[in-house]
Amino acid sequence: MELQTPKNGVIGTDMPVRDAALKVTGQFKYVGDMTLPHMLHAKVLFSPVAHARIKSIDISQAEQLEGVRAVVCWKNAPDALFNSCGEEIDGEKTERVFDSTVRYVGDKVAAVAAETAKIAEQALKLIRVEYEELPYYLEPEDALKEGAYPIHKDSNVIEEVVQEAGDVEKGMAEADYIYEDDFETPAIHHGAIETHTSLAVYESSGKLTVYTPSQDVFGHRTNLSRIFGLPMSRVRVVNPGIGGGFGGKIDMVTEPVTALLAMKTGRPVRLVYTRREDIPSSRNRHSMKLHLKTGMKKDGTIVAQEMDVIVNAGAYAGGTMSIVWAMSGKYFKNHKTPNLRFHAVPVYTNTPVAGAMRGFGSPQEFFAQQCQLNRIAKDLGMDIIQLQLKNLVEPDGFDQRDGLPHGNPRPIDCVLKGMELSGYEEAVREQEAAADSRYRIGVGMAVAAHGNGVFGVRPDTTGVIIKMNEDGTAVMFTGVSDMGNGSVTTQTQVVSEILGIPMSHIECVQADTDATLWDMGNYSSRGTFVSCSAALKVAGQVKTELLKEASGLLKVDESELDLKDQRVYCTFRPDTSASLAEVIKYAKQAHGRDICCADTFASCAMAVSYGAHFAKVQVDMENGSVKVLDYTAVHDIGKALNPMGVEGQIEGAVQMGIGYALTEGFILDDKGKVKNTTLKQYHMLNAQEMPPIKVGLVEQIEQSGPFGAKSIGECSVVPVAAAVANAVSNAVGKQVKRIPVRPADVMKLIES
Repeated sequence: MELQTPKNGVIGTDMPVRDAALKVTGQFKYVGDMTLPHMLHAKVLFSPVAHARIKSIDISQAEQLEGVRAVVCWKNAPDALFNSCGEEIDGEKTERVFDSTVRYVGDKVAAVAAETAKIAEQALKLIRVEYEELPYYLEPEDALKEGAYPIHKDSNVIEEVVQEAGDVEKGMAEADYIYEDDFETPAIHHGAIETHTSLAVYESSGKLTVYTPSQDVFGHRTNLSRIFGLPMSRVRVVNPGIGGGFGGKIDMVTEPVTALLAMKTGRPVRLVYTRREDIPSSRNRHSMKLHLKTGMKKDGTIVAQEMDVIVNAGAYAGGTMSIVWAMSGKYFKNHKTPNLRFHAVPVYTNTPVAGAMRGFGSPQEFFAQQCQLNRIAKDLGMDIIQLQLKNLVEPDGFDQRDGLPHGNPRPIDCVLKGMELSGYEEAVREQEAAADSRYRIGVGMAVAAHGNGVFGVRPDTTGVIIKMNEDGTAVMFTGVSDMGNGSVTTQTQVVSEILGIPMSHIECVQADTDATLWDMGNYSSRGTFVSCSAALKVAGQVKTELLKEASGLLKVDESELDLKDQRVYCTFRPDTSASLAEVIKYAKQAHGRDICCADTFASCAMAVSYGAHFAKVQVDMENGSVKVLDYTAVHDIGKALNPMGVEGQIEGAVQMGIGYALTEGFILDDKGKVKNTTLKQYHMLNAQEMPPIKVGLVEQIEQSGPFGAKSIGECSVVPVAAAVANAVSNAVGKQVKRIPVRPADVMKLIES
């Protein structure tokens, strides 16, 4: 698709998300706010043990409780195996709606639908379950041991992944120095304000409708169709809005339960997880253990590197393989190292289910890579900036595996701009001046990459419909699910720019499998790069149709017409014009037609986004507390379609990443139960703990992106943990290899 140049003043302008007013005034209705006539309330009984067969389950007393309308468990649920992640829908199938075996503390055992949530909770206490406990494994290394009891089938390994370029052994042999380190990252909660929820309706006609804050309504439709043996025309999945996703709402969690209960009762059923239920029983970021070996030349050139990763998948396959394969690809995007190898072993354990989370494995692998690079720079007597500039990919950079270009990569520009914006050299002098004080200053930085879409892996498509109304306004139908990140807002900006219509005159119907064209799902940083390209393509078609009709109305050749301010005008005679309403009226009267276009955009390129982050921290050497004093994030984003939206995404990502580095992580007891299941116990950073954040943008056009743009939502979180960890390392003089680095961990470093 030809690169477009914006000229109507919409692209590149700050725009709040289109439903901001509804949200801040409390008028926006999330699924948890929705009520329907005769609606029932559902609650789930979760497993108290890490691994067991259900020897017996007695639901009779619960069924007899007044107000209870249905109780479901493995005995009266479909037996179909499925994979809850739409991206892996035909991959490893390990889940059932309910299973006769539970595989982690928090697994689903049964569910109740009742007239009130309180009655449903009372009914759960009446369900009698006898468990036959099985061997359980909380660490992947234990699940990998010879003779370990298989959690699924005959092996606890899902599928090993190896990707390589060049000759790693030869590169290591040619290196002057070899560095080897082991790193560890935790499982963390997505922390969306809205917990997992769904509302299902089953009509007497046999139509199942599920309202859910899903990032993948079409994947959900396919899964529900298969589980319940319904044709897709009898399954409708609608996303009214998402109160935060971050990858955690790609997989089905509550939807099969509400669907089953609605089909059993013939009444609408809503299930809303509490936070105590959501943290252990939805999805989390994969915990990982990473071994990194790097071969260096004396001058700081990386000649070879290999990464071995053990990935904790948790109890079910879900999206694990998508994350591992995505990691394997991004490993080859950051540096121009000629000899590289990536090896990952994803392992089932009896812990909460891991899945997609903002970054798709990148925060883990770049934490390891960038932290080791910080150590190497010190050992070689080089500034980390010098080492980065020597090894980062350049604008003509390419993937060492296949020679495919990275698009227009600008990590070097990000580093140089970040140095200036952060006052890096002055901050390093502060670090040196505080080297002997109680309150040490540490300055750290990291550079990381993230892709745009899944081109080259599978067809990457989004469909859009745009219909013109008689008054010149428009309705856009998009399969995209806006997660609060502004994806639909940006699509609307694109339509506004091309058609010359104010944003306020464009209505949007989003993520409804009966009304919108197919969309692959809202993940893999597709929002700008792919979905906005779809909007651009279809808006261009609508423009062509409008100009064709206007040509007949105005008696001017189409090539001499353009759109602006809700009018079609002649480019060399601006006084010759017609309103869009007049053009549409003419189309109906003269040709008996509506102006409506529908099409699908298939991405045919892979671009890579980059970011360079700089953190300045203060470390109390007496108690190990860490305070982030200042933070700078610079990103290579091609073209900022909505600068306000871009900055908001970066600032939110920094908050998420600092928490990942310093405070967040599941704490399990020796039986596999998550102990920190409230936000107070879990400790995401609050506003008072956040530093000032400076945001810088490198805008060098990406030819394959809409108006030259590429993604920001995921890339912005990837370098954060490494930058903060490196700052702590530089403050205390000891390398951080494991996050979160809480005060007790800092003290261990200091004392080691």
